[in-house]
Amino acid sequence: MKARYQYRFYPTDQQQKSLAQLFGCVRVVWNDALALCKASGKAIGFNKLSAMLTQSKKTDERQWLKEVSSVPLQQSLRYLDVAYRNFFNSLKGKRKGKKVGFPKFKKKTNNQSAEFTKAAFSLSGDSVYLAKVGDIKPIWSRKLPSEPSSVTVIKDCANRYFLSFVVDIEPENIEPINPTVGIDLGIKIFAVLSTGEKFQSPNYSKLDKKARKLQRKLARQSKGSNRRHKTRLRIAKKHTKIADTRNDFLHKVSTVVVRKNQAITLEDLNVSGMVKNRKLARAISQQGWREFRTLCEAKSEKYGRTFSTVSRWEPTSQVCSHCGYQWGKLDLCVRTVSCLSCGTTHDRDENAAKNIDKVGIGNCHDSKRMRRDNKTTSVASLSDALRITVASAR
Repeated sequence: MKARYQYRFYPTDQQQKSLAQLFGCVRVVWNDALALCKASGKAIGFNKLSAMLTQSKKTDERQWLKEVSSVPLQQSLRYLDVAYRNFFNSLKGKRKGKKVGFPKFKKKTNNQSAEFTKAAFSLSGDSVYLAKVGDIKPIWSRKLPSEPSSVTVIKDCANRYFLSFVVDIEPENIEPINPTVGIDLGIKIFAVLSTGEKFQSPNYSKLDKKARKLQRKLARQSKGSNRRHKTRLRIAKKHTKIADTRNDFLHKVSTVVVRKNQAITLEDLNVSGMVKNRKLARAISQQGWREFRTLCEAKSEKYGRTFSTVSRWEPTSQVCSHCGYQWGKLDLCVRTVSCLSCGTTHDRDENAAKNIDKVGIGNCHDSKRMRRDNKTTSVASLSDALRITVASAR
């Protein structure tokens, strides 16, 4: 299976100039090809675009494209062709998942990248040679498991440089501790497992508050000024620090969950609908629930685990995990519930995680039998207040 190994590096002044020229050429080739496709009203294939690129290098306006390696320029056209195919397949319903938008023009202030295939880079000792750029010495935080098939040079909005290698890895064989586990995701407590284990979410409020303050300052500054450029870099650094903190936390939690459990079950959350809540939208967006699901899926394949999701319509937080009695919807401020049928006291999140685990392994509670004896209310009634313990909200 394929995997990416990313390393940071610090280029010299001359290498920064060469990389800036490379990124600019890749960006110009993409924008020229996209403008040509828009003018023609249809997608132009990679072969025609490649031939047009060769002809444009012979003109006076684009002759400076010869000063950089041709491999990243060709790869840029390949990705544009893939972007068009994904867009049309998404419109026709041939592509699964969320609909893909129309390809956009690249900007100088966004992330910059250039991909080198085997013909344009080589590894020698601790350095990486890139065609027409030179030898780059990344910080090798870990060894590459195999020979890379390609390398991508990345410059993010905070002016940080990375090398991203695509390598082949073998699945790891680690014996799990638990046969199954259900995971309930939250905000203050990021994940609660059916085994009782909890993972506290990092606090992003301080960094987020500073970034919002800088964004208000940016809105008051005139466009194109040096002060505005400096403020934009400060904002980018704050956001990258938030993203790095979140990614580090998600990687650690997903690795622990996948290594310890053979079958992982997660709830399919409607995040796009949940962020419409004005009070919780920012907190929900900062958690990275979808990224956590993606990491669990990828690492389950790596470690030979089984990953599944349960429907978002499953009433996991409305059903007693002990006897199956369904008590109905509860407000978010209700954190502890005592079942009206069996009298068992549950933590709201742990109870939901246990129900997710049951549904995931197919041992779903028999709700039809319980409904014959006890009617289900949409919301817990006031007479049940003595059985419900209200704790602090998330």
